[in-house]
Amino acid sequence: MEAAVRPGPAPPAAGQDMMQAIVQRHYGTVPEEVLRLEQTAKPVPAPGEVLLRVRAAGVDRGTWHLMTGTPYLARAIGFGLRAPKTAIPGWAVAGTVEAIGTDVTGLQPGDEVFGTCRGSFAQYATARPDRLAPKPASLTFEQAAALPISAVTALQAIRDQAKVRPGQHVLIIGASGGVGTFAVQIAKAFGAEVTGACGTAKTDLVRAVGADHVLDYTRADPTAGPHRYDVVIDIGGNRPVRQLRRALAPRGTLVITGGENGGPWLGGMGRNIGAQLLSPFVSQRLTTFVARERRADLLTLGDLADSGAVRPAIERAYPLGQAAAALRHLADGRVRGKVVISI
Repeated sequence: MEAAVRPGPAPPAAGQDMMQAIVQRHYGTVPEEVLRLEQTAKPVPAPGEVLLRVRAAGVDRGTWHLMTGTPYLARAIGFGLRAPKTAIPGWAVAGTVEAIGTDVTGLQPGDEVFGTCRGSFAQYATARPDRLAPKPASLTFEQAAALPISAVTALQAIRDQAKVRPGQHVLIIGASGGVGTFAVQIAKAFGAEVTGACGTAKTDLVRAVGADHVLDYTRADPTAGPHRYDVVIDIGGNRPVRQLRRALAPRGTLVITGGENGGPWLGGMGRNIGAQLLSPFVSQRLTTFVARERRADLLTLGDLADSGAVRPAIERAYPLGQAAAALRHLADGRVRGKVVISI
């Protein structure tokens, strides 16, 4: 599908403040061709919004999918059919409140926060207060920016979907990535015995974030062994549901978090839909979900971070002008934990 060219942000009015931002005018699979560092107008908070001085922005698979416009289903549900509706990419953010719009309570200029907003790949961005929480005192801005998408997804998978309890045996497939490293730590915080599956080059990382056992899935299929798990969390993979079920106890729970390589129209959603349709007819519970933005979860993660139970595994922080390189590194599958943009 060929993307039409869409104009970038509107030209600034006379005297309007400017900022640097990454601008995306069309969909594409080559970050260096799609993402450009440009001068654009500094946003102004609307009523009920705050203006953030962005200090760091998270990089995740969702950012990649919105850059490429795939799966095409994402375009149909509101992200822009022929070009992205939001010209500045980025969703996860950590920074300082610069100014507040009318009708905003509970936040003041100077407050250090983290959460989600549109257009975090920029020096400034506007955000809703109910999508922000106080930055954990124990974390840097770069570390805090790693939490709002990946750690929230991991928390909702472990706590809400799998309902992990102390003493349960949990297998996490894809344990070395952004969501996976958080899932290992959160499952451990919930009292589980955790087995993490990853590639050879990342086994040391998975051990370092607390996994009790580590499986190298380039040498052996983690679902083919004799062990049966109470919970299997499959992160961004493409293994068939029937294969994942082999690793489950008779009444175990499978949670599929995301998915890749499922074709341009549905991506990994076809497998997810199949799991949900099958679940009522088998003794195992097969679930999938889309993470929701909730301030309460940000507060929970802040507490876990300040207690030492959760620590973001940051491989590298890229400057804003190298956002394309950060997306390329993520897409190549070589990231150990998280990469972020430092601004």
